[in-house]
Amino acid sequence: MDIESISGAATVALTCTLIFVAIAKSWQLISRSVGSSPNFADSIMREAAQRFREELQRLNSKQSTYLSAAVVFVVLFLSAYVLQAKQLFVGYPAWQLQLLLATLCAGAVLALTRLSRTTISRHQVKLRRDANIAIGHQLQKLSIGVGRTYHDVSTDSGIIDHIIVGKNGAYAVSVVAMSSRNKGDVTLINNELHFGETGKTHSIVSTNANIASLEREFRRLLDHRVRIRSVIAVPGWTIEAQRGDDHLLVNEKNLAMLSGWKDQADYLLDEDVDAIHRLLTKRCALGNRSAVL
Repeated sequence: MDIESISGAATVALTCTLIFVAIAKSWQLISRSVGSSPNFADSIMREAAQRFREELQRLNSKQSTYLSAAVVFVVLFLSAYVLQAKQLFVGYPAWQLQLLLATLCAGAVLALTRLSRTTISRHQVKLRRDANIAIGHQLQKLSIGVGRTYHDVSTDSGIIDHIIVGKNGAYAVSVVAMSSRNKGDVTLINNELHFGETGKTHSIVSTNANIASLEREFRRLLDHRVRIRSVIAVPGWTIEAQRGDDHLLVNEKNLAMLSGWKDQADYLLDEDVDAIHRLLTKRCALGNRSAVL
């Protein structure tokens, strides 16, 4: 292989690949902008892990575009080389061809970096999606006796994964997705989760802020304070211990414990429950696009 043949084939392949990527990205943008909203969106509620499903779908599309572009580049490069595209660069100085090759290599490294980041992000979003679906399915079983369940509830400070509201009070279920191959132990100490022997920790300060924000909204709505009990769900981990009564630490197996975690002081009147249901029903409808990643 001489440098003229490689440069000619790479130039043809790169040009066609860039055109392919531009068309694919444009089509994805048009598809998201036109006809992306479902029919009767105001009457359809958000499902468990809805935002993670949408994000995973976006990442899958992005990953497919990069992989398809790589295949297109390889096929066109081999075809152009066989067809002797080196005629495009006959007579050019060697340093210009070497500069072109260096630019192509830098572009390839950049593309591989973005593909690897997309793959990692996809894995993380998939883990969070699966964790939220697992908790969401368990909440469906509990909602009959506890109250109505809402998913991806947006607040001024962030998004709460799940909210349960009934006569016994309101519960915020925040899901923490952490990979666990050996089903290790997790402990809640103050505002941090400690994951066994891995040495990893996870702060729940933002969870507290989200709950406090929603409590303020309920206060403005009802003219009195409504306590929202905080439930931290960590699927796949064994619950070792927790210190304090501010949070209930559970996994997908013992989530039913929240039905027994109640106080008469937190009970809600029927009119309060109805008012909160109306607020959250409007908030969590698919027609309301405020709940985003």
